[in-house]
Amino acid sequence: MNTAAALRVKTAGLWLAILAGLIVGAVLVMQYGYGYAPCKLCLTERLPYYAAVPLGLIALFAPERLGRIALGLAALGFLYGTGIGIYHAGAEWGFWPGPADCGGGTGANPGQIGEFLNALQSTKVVDCSVAALRVLGVSLAGWNALASFVLASLAGSAAARA
Repeated sequence: MNTAAALRVKTAGLWLAILAGLIVGAVLVMQYGYGYAPCKLCLTERLPYYAAVPLGLIALFAPERLGRIALGLAALGFLYGTGIGIYHAGAEWGFWPGPADCGGGTGANPGQIGEFLNALQSTKVVDCSVAALRVLGVSLAGWNALASFVLASLAGSAAARA
């Protein structure tokens, strides 16, 4: 058993779980704290982060071989997330059309018809081709593509190195 390799897998798993958890926390605060309703692609972009937290914890606590498998799966998920982020950012910049059925919502679940009608009047439909926020000129989808690529590199390199 190579203790340096095992330590590298566990360290990568810890960082993966922490960073993915922080990013998920940040987008949930933006959604519920600041009212940025996510579109369909935004919700899809979150999926690798949701999976990365438990996969990172598996890499942290499981034997090295299982940790490498967990990190490899996380890397594949983040590569998928990178692709979705690039697609989403390109749709926002008008390089290509976004999905025709993209329209999000607030996630509210009104129980009665009256509540539904009231919510319908105040709900803003979110379009995947419009950036809700840009930071340093880059949309959140663009930042997601970058973060996903960095996390895929972190997880993939730790999983592949012997």
